[in-house]
Amino acid sequence: MKDKLLELFPEIGEINDAEIKDKTLDTLIDAIRIGGWTLEDLDQVPFTLLIKGTKVSYRQHTRAVTQMALACGKIMDQNYRDSFRINFDHLISGAILHDVGKLLEFGKNDAGFVKTHSGKLLRHPFSGAGLCVKHGLPDKVVHIVAVHAKEGEGGYRCPEAVAVHHVDFVNFEPLRDL
Repeated sequence: MKDKLLELFPEIGEINDAEIKDKTLDTLIDAIRIGGWTLEDLDQVPFTLLIKGTKVSYRQHTRAVTQMALACGKIMDQNYRDSFRINFDHLISGAILHDVGKLLEFGKNDAGFVKTHSGKLLRHPFSGAGLCVKHGLPDKVVHIVAVHAKEGEGGYRCPEAVAVHHVDFVNFEPLRDL
């Protein structure tokens, strides 16, 4: 399954630290298993339930956010390296996993895609952060996942989390307003 996930999410292959790469894949596999999804479902599950009838899938959104966060991180690193350095392994892992909790938050029934019982109790930043902790990912990756959405407002966001947060909304708001 890991090889297939690397095909579906080639950005994971850009993680240099083998342990972080492996734990990122394990976290994604666990979310797919717990949520009762298949690899093929990742192109069917909508990236949000807030935009009725969206054609943008979980996988498409996750890849776009990761690609944009990586580009943003490179520009930040080039221009501000005297102030801070971007950890690209953490950035990529956090971007790939930023919505991993949606695989637990969302389900499917005869009416279509819906919030699960678990999803009504815990939004995806919480369940996603929990999955990251469960699989031993670094605190900064857990942080990126935990604070990427509105739950992170008003608190500290590391530079990598700032990038993921903003590109996530760059990928949501134009679609919402169509």
